[in-house]
Amino acid sequence: MALVDGGRSGEHEISLRSAESIKRALDRSKYELIEYFIRKDGKWDPQPILPEPASNPGIDVVIPMLHGTFGEDGTVQGLLELAELPYVGAGVLASAASMDKGMTKRLCKEAGLPVCEYLVLIRGHFDPATIDLPFDFPVFIKPVNLGSSVGITKAKNRQELREGLEIAAQYDRKIIVERGIEGREFECAVLGGDLPTASTPCEIIPSKEFYTYEDKYLLDEAVIDLPAKLTPDQTSNLQRLAIACFEVVECEGMARVDFLMDAKTSQLFINEINTIPGFTSISMYPKMWEYSGIPYPELLDRLISLAFERADARRQTRYSRAEVMQT
Repeated sequence: MALVDGGRSGEHEISLRSAESIKRALDRSKYELIEYFIRKDGKWDPQPILPEPASNPGIDVVIPMLHGTFGEDGTVQGLLELAELPYVGAGVLASAASMDKGMTKRLCKEAGLPVCEYLVLIRGHFDPATIDLPFDFPVFIKPVNLGSSVGITKAKNRQELREGLEIAAQYDRKIIVERGIEGREFECAVLGGDLPTASTPCEIIPSKEFYTYEDKYLLDEAVIDLPAKLTPDQTSNLQRLAIACFEVVECEGMARVDFLMDAKTSQLFINEINTIPGFTSISMYPKMWEYSGIPYPELLDRLISLAFERADARRQTRYSRAEVMQT
């Protein structure tokens, strides 16, 4: 088994922390682990996984624990597809669509799922002073293709909007501006293949105005309610929407779906989906499943089994007429 960690994104350190937690939780009587580390400059250390079938002896399955750009966006998944290696998590399409926050919202909206109002901007193609927002302040400004709250700001006026756009533009050429929802934040873990299931959800109560990178990984001041204080109907609806989002982007294996609930109306909005959620000792994806009855080591077993199931299903596909004639 190969565990790939590190990477070029701003979430490099979180990847390493997730990988350490996985290494501690894996049942070493079942798995022989080989670690593949990707440096911040994109170099593999000590060697890369090669993009050719039968070119990676000793690897029967891969856990790509790469958060963010060049790991969670379909790029590494494409490499593993070329190498014909089974791997944990979403495929190329779902990874790319889920990483792009604007595309996720677009797909969810077209499927009739609730998302808040948003605007997608392209770096270098807008003037911050003349942007015509289709909604009122406050707003959130985010790099479209990044996670762990990196590069995210909240703006209450046009000057803060300008500053937030400058920050987000450092991390991505696509920027999303969302109407600020004043209310509560929830997360729900999804696991499975053709018939995915949703965990007991949790509520995130940030120590800051919103759930920042520092709040997630450094301050240890955010409050987590697990289970979330919701009515049975609200819980059921949130789980239904989490699975629906998972299916809309054609996800496989695992994902964490994040929600916002409007304080005035109690309406739920799908905020985003994370196809390689954090697996650190404080990450909520494994914690939600542990509360729901699947401890961390068993969760890894299930994810690895799902990777093999998908690989077996794909082997039934022929990629050329010659292959069909040979059979």
